[in-house]
Amino acid sequence: MTEAKKTLTVKLVRSPIGCKQSHRDTVRGLGLRRVNSQSVLEDTPSVRGMINKIAYLVLVL
Repeated sequence: MTEAKKTLTVKLVRSPIGCKQSHRDTVRGLGLRRVNSQSVLEDTPSVRGMINKIAYLVLVL
């Protein structure tokens, strides 16, 4: 019996221009490029931590 992987859809709603470099790197690490771009990611603790770090830039759908 295989379990379905849980996923999160993340949308970039604010530009990372003017933010810390590490926050910009985190946005790119999540696979987000432009404002309103979306990425479907596996729900893991590391991905959750990245989302929490840049919570003011993204929206979890």
